[in-house]
Amino acid sequence: QVLLVESGGGLVQAGGSLRLSCAASGRTFRSYVMGWFRQAPGLKRVSVARISRSGGNTYYADSVKGRFTISRDNAKNTVYLQMNSLKPEDTAAYYCAATTRLIPTVREDDYDYWGQGTQVTLSS
Repeated sequence: QVLLVESGGGLVQAGGSLRLSCAASGRTFRSYVMGWFRQAPGLKRVSVARISRSGGNTYYADSVKGRFTISRDNAKNTVYLQMNSLKPEDTAAYYCAATTRLIPTVREDDYDYWGQGTQVTLSS
């Protein structure tokens, strides 16, 4: 069982930056592939970024590539999402998720544990 708690969301102007954090409970954090998803109002939840268990491999949605960076600190049981050059279309609730699968998948159904979400709102 893994408990995930996101933080770092807020209101930010277009062009600005935010760093989201997701703290995980338990001593097996390093055995989970981690992902960040987001859900805008009226839309389905979609994958934003994923990271392998070691942190050596990262993957991004085309919409955020070059602007967002996912990273993890296994010693601190935390995964991060650094978001730069934010755009109004980045407005969404952001969720971190953990999966025991070996491959950092984009499928929501492949993730076993989810945080409660943190809201990111862009003002133009």
